[in-house]
Amino acid sequence: MINRILIRIKVAQILYSYLLTRSEFKIQSAPETTSRDRKYAYSLYLDMILFMLELSGYPVKNGERNVPLSIDKKLASCKMAKALAADDDIKRVILKGNSNIRMLDGIAQEIHDKIEASAAFKDYKKLRSPQLKDDVKMWTAVLNTIILNDNGLIEALRANPEFTNVGMAKAIEMVTDTLNSYNDSRATLNSARESLERSLDKAYELYASMFQLIIELTDLQEERLENAKTKYLATPEDLNPNTKFIENGLVERLRSDEKLAEYIKENKITWTDDPVLMRSLLDDILASDVYHGYMANPKQDYQLDCDFWRELLKCVIFPSDTLAEALEAKSIFWNDDLPIMGTFVVKTLKQMSLDYDQTQGITLLSQYKDEEDANFGADLFMLAVNNYDLYRSYIDRFINNEQWDSERLAFMDIVVMVTAIAELINYPAIPIAVTMNEYIEIANSYSTPRSGQFVNGLLYSVSTYLQQEGIINKA
Repeated sequence: MINRILIRIKVAQILYSYLLTRSEFKIQSAPETTSRDRKYAYSLYLDMILFMLELSGYPVKNGERNVPLSIDKKLASCKMAKALAADDDIKRVILKGNSNIRMLDGIAQEIHDKIEASAAFKDYKKLRSPQLKDDVKMWTAVLNTIILNDNGLIEALRANPEFTNVGMAKAIEMVTDTLNSYNDSRATLNSARESLERSLDKAYELYASMFQLIIELTDLQEERLENAKTKYLATPEDLNPNTKFIENGLVERLRSDEKLAEYIKENKITWTDDPVLMRSLLDDILASDVYHGYMANPKQDYQLDCDFWRELLKCVIFPSDTLAEALEAKSIFWNDDLPIMGTFVVKTLKQMSLDYDQTQGITLLSQYKDEEDANFGADLFMLAVNNYDLYRSYIDRFINNEQWDSERLAFMDIVVMVTAIAELINYPAIPIAVTMNEYIEIANSYSTPRSGQFVNGLLYSVSTYLQQEGIINKA
């Protein structure tokens, strides 16, 4: 019932939030104290990070070429090095050009060769698709067993007049802490995955909540009618009201359904905690043409009762600004969910109107059509996260640099396209046109006014390239 349209929207939204907040590594700040040990420790800390980048083939000297090294391809593709090189703090260190990295030029190739010959690196090379955690494990091992035990390195470090043994030990501790800070970033990823799952669960909760809203609005009107009977100057209409609204057959069936009642109880769903909303919605209902037409119709049957509430939802309740405000207060996800989940509520009422056996329980739509749909969101999200750099490179390949600066694109556009590429590559059963159309609509709805057209052109170029390269093979 939660269809792939909504799942795609949720994945793009959660991925956007995750990518904005994630930080693969925590680069430490300069010390506030000016002691010699601490100043040297921080300087060496940055130098060692730059050295690891240099050993992975990254430029670390602003405006100058690195010492030519023969870099192992596996080391050059290391995700850890990419993440460190992309860090803004490290970029600023390189830009300033005041590091002592040049003092290690003479030993860089020798240390690289020792790393390449190490057991830790050989085990790493056996991994088909190493993840960031594997990079961290390998580099932590070679840092402590090879780099820091290299006599040439120690000799080069001691040539620095600022060298202190205490500072060196502290620097190595800082480097190790920075590499291990990757584990903290896993919490951010896990939190994002939980948010995705929670947002999809809340979408289904909204679906069930709409049925509870029907029940509680009926209860509120019944309460009003009873209170009117006790007024000091009650009118004949107050004493003998038209009870067609509160005797609606659909409402009675919803009220008596055990499965719906159990779900409502388990999830503690109620609208009575917002009396302003309830009064406003009921007033809007009682003033509507839908209500007056229903009450004036002498005929009353179950199908008419179902049709009545379908029309109320579509014409009065769903368009309500008051409801929109209430949804935002109840869940940050619900305003975006209402258009899709509201459609499923109306669809359910339509199906119920055709089921004349009111003694049977109602048939609520299941949360997902099948297990494949249930796993679609989490799988798509992780594919986009794990392959973000690769999929981003496909986007950058086709950006017209004369018209667009790839670093200044709307970030939501990038997120939408990365998610679309993840789907294009990893879901062969989904046609290219379906994927492109869905994500163009998401870009139109959640990014800039020009995003749909821009995303359309880029995705067309990327999908054509992926087909030509044999990465995807589908129409």
